[in-house]
Amino acid sequence: MEPGLWFWITFNAAVLGLLLLDLGLFGRRDANGDPAPVPVRTALLKSAGYALLALGFFGFLWTSYGPEAGRQARALEFLTGYVIEWSLSVDNIFVFVLIFARFGVPPAYQHRVLLWGILGALAMRAAMILLGTSLMREFDWIMVVFGLFLVWSGWKMLRSVGAPAGDPRDSAVLRWLERWLPVTEGYRGRAFVVREARGQDSRKAGRWMLTPLALVLIMVELTDLVFALDSIPAIFAVTDDPLIVYTANVFAILGLRAMYFALSGVIHRFRYLKHGLSIVLMIVGAKMLANYLAGGKAVPVEYALTLTGAVIGGSIALSLWKTRGEAKPAG
Repeated sequence: MEPGLWFWITFNAAVLGLLLLDLGLFGRRDANGDPAPVPVRTALLKSAGYALLALGFFGFLWTSYGPEAGRQARALEFLTGYVIEWSLSVDNIFVFVLIFARFGVPPAYQHRVLLWGILGALAMRAAMILLGTSLMREFDWIMVVFGLFLVWSGWKMLRSVGAPAGDPRDSAVLRWLERWLPVTEGYRGRAFVVREARGQDSRKAGRWMLTPLALVLIMVELTDLVFALDSIPAIFAVTDDPLIVYTANVFAILGLRAMYFALSGVIHRFRYLKHGLSIVLMIVGAKMLANYLAGGKAVPVEYALTLTGAVIGGSIALSLWKTRGEAKPAG
């Protein structure tokens, strides 16, 4: 059963409404009108709320959507895809923490960057899902390309565990932007673009200029694009249904902003998460190759869900147990 136009309009309007509601109604503000720091407890409750929404959508698929014969399989595909996408989105937080720290982004401005980053991520992933779906329907051998890429990507991630994190300020894209585009010396509140006042530097007076916050947003969007190159093929190993691929991505990304504020202070304790993610990527890559060779689904989706949940849950549990009592590293 293909979803109709009204389903897509309603679903995306609800997603946009949730983001605006989160930012405007539930977001506290300080005396300057900037968003106040989000308490960890509040962020955890929001993260749990978004997870419950995903489970509610899972229940909707299980009981009500589409022909009865295929409901349970479709619902399990959604839940498996959601677990994979959620796990990979946690890995995004490692990079977000690094970017905000290296650029010295004040906590009050991080809200704005994450909100626009999420909106950009939703648009990019929708485009990538449409492209991936078209390619898989037109060329079935693309499954081999995706499968080999995921196995290679997982192996590369596993080998990089423990390596020093790169400095986002060394990005070639960032250097190009700073060289060819006008950028202000410091932050100008929450603005991404400002017009320089007259009476200051005559060369810049009256010019529109990017602020460093705009550069941070660009780096966040590029980071999500890189992660999407893994996550989109990974979920195609579970299903090629655009509804499942898109909604699983949306529900995982929706909770990313709240999850950042919940986990940014303890993300250093997720020591073995990358090991788990690496294994999952290699597993789903192998599953995609097996599906192509078998001419169908070689591994039942419930097995894939159990294995994915066990690997990710085990890596998180082991991380928290091994790092109990550890303080956050300085810097």
